[in-house]
Amino acid sequence: MSENNPSPNYSRPQFPSHNDPRVWVITAGDSPIGISVARQILMHGDYALVGLAYSTLDRDEVRRDMFEAFLAEIESHRDEGWVDRFKAVPLDIRIVGECQAVVAEAVATFGRMDILLCCTSQALVGTVEELAASQQTLNLVRDQFEINYFGPLNIVKASLPHMRKQRSGHIMVVSGITAHIGTPGLGMYCAAGWALEGFCDSLAYEIAPFNIKLTIFQCSIEIPILTNLVTSVPPIVPAYSPGINPAPLFRGILNRLVPRLPNTQNNTNWANGSENPSSNPDANPTQPTSTTSSAEEGPFSAPDLISTYPPLSSAHMEVLVTEAVYAITAIGGHENPPSRHIVGQEGVASVKEKLKTVSEELEDFIHCSFAVDYAADAEQSRAAREDNMAFGTNNDPF
Repeated sequence: MSENNPSPNYSRPQFPSHNDPRVWVITAGDSPIGISVARQILMHGDYALVGLAYSTLDRDEVRRDMFEAFLAEIESHRDEGWVDRFKAVPLDIRIVGECQAVVAEAVATFGRMDILLCCTSQALVGTVEELAASQQTLNLVRDQFEINYFGPLNIVKASLPHMRKQRSGHIMVVSGITAHIGTPGLGMYCAAGWALEGFCDSLAYEIAPFNIKLTIFQCSIEIPILTNLVTSVPPIVPAYSPGINPAPLFRGILNRLVPRLPNTQNNTNWANGSENPSSNPDANPTQPTSTTSSAEEGPFSAPDLISTYPPLSSAHMEVLVTEAVYAITAIGGHENPPSRHIVGQEGVASVKEKLKTVSEELEDFIHCSFAVDYAADAEQSRAAREDNMAFGTNNDPF
């Protein structure tokens, strides 16, 4: 931005006014968004119970290191009460019982549950045809919906009885513009997001009489994807190769972006477009890794399944999620929160473009409707004339 219009300072979130500290439940406490939100609310004096996904894979090492550094930060603020106002528990959001246990733990430990922040997500990359290529890819599709759709449903349904009893509460769901704008190469990811937003829109009406609010945060595409696990299935070549198929697949965006990240500059495998060896714990390190068939392709076009967290540093993650975290903390617990908040200018621009397209489609629909209505009216008029003629002939008194 220009000097006359500087970018806003998101380093000091403005929390909604409230009388007592609030209890937050965060589903992905070890994610960049989860860590950053937890830090801000602890600084503000609120309570945080965060869920941690079970993880033993080598690919999750960086994510675990980030969370362990956050735990050390919490310990360093023991005198300010951070330790007493924070608790982390295991959570597999796909299991209803564990979601119920997490909510019960929050109520038992802190006495109530005021805000649910659902920020658990994974991204499955691949065309619809590629995702139907084998039983393995079909299982990945099911898992995509289990984590991105059924998981949030589980934790939301577990939270509702407690919030209804309190006659208050705020459910916040971190989504993305992909939940309202289709993106080639992210078909199943978009589908799960669209399903979740449809669920949330309907639920908001049902829980309003209980003074329970619901807000969807539609982030720019890079925020929920680059801060979570990304799994890419093997491409079908040459049908979906960039030189043959001009569709702007999301895989191509990742291929151009990831090798340029600072943490990949010195990693020969990533820079040359090879499969990330840490994504496959069973791989034999003595065997050469697979490479892509074209220099214009990259690591996510490898002929093998790749599952990894984008190699962003903690500092880069913090910058990436800052605006989203600011919005979450500014809206969380608000007396009259928006039902949907679009995070970032890029997201707003994308939604405006989508609305423009929808407006044009509506105009086409109107013209088509006029044509259909005219034909129907003409047919009805003709039938009416024939009936009148028949009536006049049969009943002509002269």
